[in-house]
Amino acid sequence: MSLDNRPVYSGGCQCGAVRFHVEGALGDASVCHCRMCQKAFGNFYAPLVSVRQAKLTWTRGEPKKFRSSNFGVRGFCGDCGTPLTFEAPDGVALAIAAFDEPEEIAPTVQWGLEGKLPYVDHVHELKGYSTEEDPEAADFVNDIVSFQHPDHDTDQWPPKERK
Repeated sequence: MSLDNRPVYSGGCQCGAVRFHVEGALGDASVCHCRMCQKAFGNFYAPLVSVRQAKLTWTRGEPKKFRSSNFGVRGFCGDCGTPLTFEAPDGVALAIAAFDEPEEIAPTVQWGLEGKLPYVDHVHELKGYSTEEDPEAADFVNDIVSFQHPDHDTDQWPPKERK
């Protein structure tokens, strides 16, 4: 919360080149299944939350833009490609997973059901394992060094030792 009791959120892309802050209440959180959103996110659907009347500030870099239709502009990191925004005549929406604490933003509605992939509703029924549960991948997993930006603001990125 900010000093005036307004909620404050932060987030950004995976490489840290683009970061944002949102001060104020977020609008509707949703997932969109339309084919345009599937392609923009390279995923089954696009989880987005409207910024509405909240104040959005780009604190490091800014998204590169792609006009995906006559009404929509998509923002993404020009360095790592992380999808960040969908801008339409009714305002800006941010990618939920780009927030530092995405678990705080639960979708409440689905759009674009005509493009919904037939297996999406059954993904939760698949067998599931944590990363550490695959003994054949243990050496690989233990040797991973992440270069992703952490889920919090940093004064400088990337760290000097990795430049």
